[in-house]
Amino acid sequence: MRILKLLIIGLLLAIPGLAAADASDIPGASTWYFHVDMKEMRSDEVGKALYGWMDEEIFSEIAEETGVDLGEQLDSLTAYSLEGQGPVFLFEGDISQESKDLVMTFIAAEGDLQPMKSSGKSYYRLAAEGDEDGEESNRHVGGGNLEIQIEALAEESWISLDLKNKVIVTANEEQMKAMLANGGKIKGTRSHKGALLVLTAEKALLQAGMNSSALGDDDDGDSGWDSNILRNTEQVAILIAAVANKLAIEIELITTEPEMAQSLASVARGLISLVSFDDSMGDDEIAILRSTKVEAKGNSLNLSLAIDPSVVVATLRD
Repeated sequence: MRILKLLIIGLLLAIPGLAAADASDIPGASTWYFHVDMKEMRSDEVGKALYGWMDEEIFSEIAEETGVDLGEQLDSLTAYSLEGQGPVFLFEGDISQESKDLVMTFIAAEGDLQPMKSSGKSYYRLAAEGDEDGEESNRHVGGGNLEIQIEALAEESWISLDLKNKVIVTANEEQMKAMLANGGKIKGTRSHKGALLVLTAEKALLQAGMNSSALGDDDDGDSGWDSNILRNTEQVAILIAAVANKLAIEIELITTEPEMAQSLASVARGLISLVSFDDSMGDDEIAILRSTKVEAKGNSLNLSLAIDPSVVVATLRD
């Protein structure tokens, strides 16, 4: 059970860093993206199982500490990062005035309550002070047991509540202005070479992807990845969707060369075969592993499997 749990958690949390918008709206120049559709989860029997786990592990704790049920208010969360510009977070849903008041309290504690304007909309600046050595500090807010840390936005960030049913947080002011001018989106094209791969499905619950080369390169041109797989991978995309009463999970890797895709496919099939004969594995786990499809075509490697949602949730809770 431990092996299956690590597999599922790895799939759900594969991107650094959780509808009115979907991953197809993400600019092609992004280095990573993450989109989760809570509205679809709540409306679909398969998705409800996964949403129940999220509500139990995440939203209930937030509600207990703040008195605000974000799970019921949020329809989706979209996050992505443009190279050299930092991350963007877009929260969408029927966000209550109480939640907005909490955001304004955050701004009052950590930023400037004097609003700025762009495209007729208001936004606010948040800034974190550096330490004595000039290093960036993490932003903290809250008291008691509630403490929020936003490492990715430690230096400076911008926030707006002025678009209907949206809260926008960006890493720089130009991003904020662009999103306010375009209804919460940053214009971009998915047709250029190297655009991030986005996997889609009719009932997509979670979509994520990353450009491993852009995230890993250092000054010496080394990828920086400890994983031999990621060192030989240009892109990774993940999709979790509701299909035929199962949670369908699909992963696609774009490798540096076709031979590498074939090699990784062989390694994946070998690992699945070895693990499935582990005496500690249960029948459900073995069935899931053996049903995993592995296919290499060109420089693309695709892995897909379908899991009963109750098995996923039981594994995560174990």
